[in-house]
Amino acid sequence: MESQIKNYICVSNYFKGNDFLINLKKLGNRVYLITSEKLRDKPWALDYIDEIFFMPGQDIDWNLDDLLNGVAGLMRHKKIDAIIALDDFDVEKATFLRENLRLPGMGQTTGRYFRDKLAMRMRAKDAGVPIPAFSSLFNDDDINQFADTVSPPWVLKPRSEASASGIIKVHSKEELWKKVHELGDNRIKYLVEQFKPGAVYHCDGINWQGKVMFSLTSKYLATPMEISQGGGIFRSANIEYNSADDKAIKKGNEQVMKAFGMQHGATHTEFIKCNEDGKIYFLETASRVGGAHLAEMVEAASTINLWGEWAKVEDCLIRNLEYKLPKIRKEFAGIVLTLSKFQHPDLSIFDDKEVCFIVPLDYHAGLVIKSASHTRIIELLDEYAEKLVSDFATTVQQEAVKKFH
Repeated sequence: MESQIKNYICVSNYFKGNDFLINLKKLGNRVYLITSEKLRDKPWALDYIDEIFFMPGQDIDWNLDDLLNGVAGLMRHKKIDAIIALDDFDVEKATFLRENLRLPGMGQTTGRYFRDKLAMRMRAKDAGVPIPAFSSLFNDDDINQFADTVSPPWVLKPRSEASASGIIKVHSKEELWKKVHELGDNRIKYLVEQFKPGAVYHCDGINWQGKVMFSLTSKYLATPMEISQGGGIFRSANIEYNSADDKAIKKGNEQVMKAFGMQHGATHTEFIKCNEDGKIYFLETASRVGGAHLAEMVEAASTINLWGEWAKVEDCLIRNLEYKLPKIRKEFAGIVLTLSKFQHPDLSIFDDKEVCFIVPLDYHAGLVIKSASHTRIIELLDEYAEKLVSDFATTVQQEAVKKFH
């Protein structure tokens, strides 16, 4: 008789995903976590983790052969049913393990569509999903063709970094080539893309059997690129339901998921609505829950806990059960977040009834608010951003990307 207890290996290079681990354990599973030695002292949900393993270094420091040998050693005595990547930077590791150990789930080819920005763009272009003009940096003639036919400004983007990390903005062909030469052999790890100023949206969803079961459209009030390159206060809020933008972005998200082969799990997909032509273009996607506590914002607006539902999806998948989405509430929520000059900022001045979550990270000041009124959410986010700037906010210089995924 097949065991009712299933064994999951979860991989996380960063301190995140406790909600997933807790929910997976509550569903009656064994939960094993592989994380970085540097994160040993983080407050992991140890009561819900059966065993935790540590790898030397963090992220790209991991030796994949050592990781494979360690997991293979565990499998000698435990039947592992699934391997879950909890963050962007864990996707390659999880797909590598699945391919080698012949476990179910996303493989390395599909995984590239959710990690490699060049693979994303090429796949989206082939599927007819609108995207900004782009080029790889493999061939000099292709770069010249791009620079001569696509109007600047442009952005050089690392193919496999997260969010806006490592993006370089350029304004002329001469500057483009200067930057390409400075990249040296690392040029193959970048792409160049036309920069289209506009509003940036994100669509956070849950997928089951190749279908988008749930999605919520939100708009960054300060984009990740603006914040990473100029400092500022991170803000996002979900937009009016069934508006033209809401419908268009949800349709675009479904197109991307189908084209990229997403079958099961949580996703975070970004789009831009171009100021010049009013069109919506695909920017990037990820097979994980959105960062910066967007999960708490989504839950405040909809009651859908993305981490919890993702755990249910994985559980249903292994047990051959049908996943059912819980009832959704359609309200509004927003988040405001900044680096703080205080380790434990006192945010008691933010005492409006709409406040429903305080970001618990050291040296961060942030809150999630919820309301039945979209107007009220925007008003509070603007007001709170001003207070955070004057009393709490600080900035840290973005480090140049030196090691690449």
